[in-house]
Amino acid sequence: MSLQRDMNAIHGPQVVLDASAMLKFDSSALAVLLQCRREALRMGKSFVVQGISLRLRELAALYGIVDLLEAA
Repeated sequence: MSLQRDMNAIHGPQVVLDASAMLKFDSSALAVLLQCRREALRMGKSFVVQGISLRLRELAALYGIVDLLEAA
């Protein structure tokens, strides 16, 4: 399935992604999260990532995007 089709299947005004299972990742995971955020915003929905580990938060902060992922 494509990201756009997956996002269209989410009903309601908000897309909530649970990142608590993300144990191994690199900057490509941030790229995927940002693409999900862009797609949600394009659809007029808000985007929130829950369960961000300290490592993922630190990596996002290093790239200057932590606020984009934690915005409510």
